[in-house]
Amino acid sequence: MRSPSRLPAAEPGARAWIIWSVGVAAYVLAVTNRSSLSAVGVDAAERFDADAATLSMFAVVQLAVYGGMQIPVGVLLDRYGARPIMTIGMVLMAVGQLVMAISPSVGVAIVARMLLGAGDAAIFPGVLRLVATWFPAQRGPLMVQFTGLVGQTGQLVALIPLAALLHATTWTITFGSVAGLGILFAVLVFLLIRNHPPDRDEDVSVDTDTGAIRVVTSSIDTGVGIRAAWAHPGTRLAFWSHFTTPFAGTAFVLLWGMPFLTAGEGRTVAEAATIMSTYVLVGMGLGPVMGELSRRIPHLRSRALVLPAVAVQFAAWMAVILFPGPAPLWLLFVLAIALAMGGPASMIAFDHARTHNPRNRLSTATGVTNAGGFLAALIAIFMIGLALDLQGAGTPQTYTLDAFRIAFLTQVPLWLIGSAFIVIERKRTRIRIGMDAPRSPRRPRGAR
Repeated sequence: MRSPSRLPAAEPGARAWIIWSVGVAAYVLAVTNRSSLSAVGVDAAERFDADAATLSMFAVVQLAVYGGMQIPVGVLLDRYGARPIMTIGMVLMAVGQLVMAISPSVGVAIVARMLLGAGDAAIFPGVLRLVATWFPAQRGPLMVQFTGLVGQTGQLVALIPLAALLHATTWTITFGSVAGLGILFAVLVFLLIRNHPPDRDEDVSVDTDTGAIRVVTSSIDTGVGIRAAWAHPGTRLAFWSHFTTPFAGTAFVLLWGMPFLTAGEGRTVAEAATIMSTYVLVGMGLGPVMGELSRRIPHLRSRALVLPAVAVQFAAWMAVILFPGPAPLWLLFVLAIALAMGGPASMIAFDHARTHNPRNRLSTATGVTNAGGFLAALIAIFMIGLALDLQGAGTPQTYTLDAFRIAFLTQVPLWLIGSAFIVIERKRTRIRIGMDAPRSPRRPRGAR
């Protein structure tokens, strides 16, 4: 009888930390690639002579490919391990950025963003697999959280050094340089990362009781499990929580924030970059706070954390939109701080998914939950661009503050729909787990 593979040692060695460091550095570069248009949206519109709807398609197709690749990447990681899949992911991103550097048209640029999304999809799940196989299970939640926090510094790289390089050189040199970094990290990943410690001959599943993530690839889990996961109101609560909380921040930092702040509000590039950097830093700081609060008040997560985060984002945007004339600098910083609440609040959705699903369908429920955030972000980015075009303000030369104000109002229906379903599914979840009494059936009229 074959003995089970040993788990990682209680204390990870130097090699484990080296492998994690390479993996998380690759993730930082992946986030930089993902956000590479956030600080140069106006430049991209001018280079490709693109209107707002076309510019939004760059982000839409990238996010769509990223989301659509999640299940296939999970299957490939489960079969081949992190090293080859992450290497291929880095190569795909490098090719995507190289194509972007020399792209002569919008169509070719969209293909470049698709390659970028496909490569990006492999990196974070790959790092999670490395955490699971090289670190003890009890460290899983902390390492996953730490990985996410470090990775988000890639947004800062995209906002400041990348934009500065573009304005000091050319489009081709800037994106070609990022492509070169991608090839360098592909080599580092291939040379330094190993799928599992040398004393084990296979990867291990991650113990979901510790909060770490386990990739599930069986046809039962990905087929029947999707229906079973969605049937539980706790999964639907997770979906709508992730749908409602992060999309405004994603649309802002991924594409529309810099054009709004510079062309709309009349801020300098340095001021706009500082506001965007505040969004990233505040989000990183709020993550552990939100996580600890979610752990302490599991039955009040929606009412005390998720819905208030949505309300704060809505109030901040309304204050900016309704302010007579350009908003003062302090109010724009308030907007950035409010939007930064969305990312940490969205992670509470995965607490819901983990709480209300057995381990055999946890990854399926997590995937369903993650789809909510991607869907809302896609809708928001596209609707903002479409609203600008319909007002005749779809190019950098025609951007106006009033047009941006109306365009950002397209986010309001998403907040209202999402919040309504959060309230509905929260009530159904509490009834399902026995915390609230079932609703009494209505009596027919005339019954006594």
